[in-house]
Amino acid sequence: MVQIAVIQGDGIGKEVMPEAEATLLQAAETANFKVEFEHFDWGSDRYLEEGSALPEDACEILAKNFDGIFHGAVGDPRVGGSIVQEQILLGLRFGLDLYANIRPSRLYHEDLTPIKNKKAGEIDHVVVRENTEGLFVNMGGFFKEGTKDEIAVQEEIHTYKGVERIIRSAFLYAERHHRKKVTMADKASGLKYAGGIWRRIFEEVRIEFSHIDSEAKHIDAVAMELIQHPSDFDVLVTNNMYGDILSDVTSGLAGGIGLAPSVNMNVDGISLFEPVHGTAPDIVGKGIANPVASILTGALILDHLGCEEGASLIRQAVESSIADGCRTPDLGGSLSTEECGKEIRVRL
Repeated sequence: MVQIAVIQGDGIGKEVMPEAEATLLQAAETANFKVEFEHFDWGSDRYLEEGSALPEDACEILAKNFDGIFHGAVGDPRVGGSIVQEQILLGLRFGLDLYANIRPSRLYHEDLTPIKNKKAGEIDHVVVRENTEGLFVNMGGFFKEGTKDEIAVQEEIHTYKGVERIIRSAFLYAERHHRKKVTMADKASGLKYAGGIWRRIFEEVRIEFSHIDSEAKHIDAVAMELIQHPSDFDVLVTNNMYGDILSDVTSGLAGGIGLAPSVNMNVDGISLFEPVHGTAPDIVGKGIANPVASILTGALILDHLGCEEGASLIRQAVESSIADGCRTPDLGGSLSTEECGKEIRVRL
């Protein structure tokens, strides 16, 4: 029995996650794969009541008792700033060493992409983003803050360990999923040290995976060529900041973040799975939130935990539903959140 911790999150997270959970369970049952959920009330409501979005031993609880974490969007306008996101997402990311953020983006229908003459499946990218280093470690500070002479310093950190394991993860992902090409994006031409360590380690690791086509390109060239020739790319691996940007570009090519699943992964430990979209407070309670990103995130969970059949069933059902025009308003349809989830499950 696979044990999955569920944190539905805030806002539309509480509306789309039930549809994703029901779809995951149905796909798993169809594939004869046993799954059990346990729900946690961690999020903004808890923060407002107790002053903390999750307990101090949250990482220990999750790592000890569960095989995966299914997480909805977090954030609430009643809570100022991003403190809930920092406590939960960053807390779990660093506490569980979730060093690989993996964002697949597949085109499910030609009318979802801004690129003309692209059919379903012709845009199919996976961005493998380093998740615990780079600019997001928030090393730095202010000098003369609040004055006209203010200076802000943000330091960028890259370690051999961090860079090597994320590049290796990209090649291993490509190998497992029968992907043909790995592209590493850096800026070695302008950033001598930060770009240099990525370029050197990429050259070391790619030798071990000579059966997979690989290339190193500058980030600006990758961003441009993704728009011009999206079918030329397959798996992309890069640092934290560049990956944050590229993964939204690839999502936009495939129809937007309403279709974007992701996983924050530790290959040797528990991983956290979450849709990319936010809590969308402007549509909370209207019943029109798109559950597809959460449903596809469920497919990532099944795939990661060894139920490839169930994951494939979900993706096929999503593609069939979209092709038949069974969509929520953001994708040009008229279905409610619940109706969209039911349409996908009918196809299972």
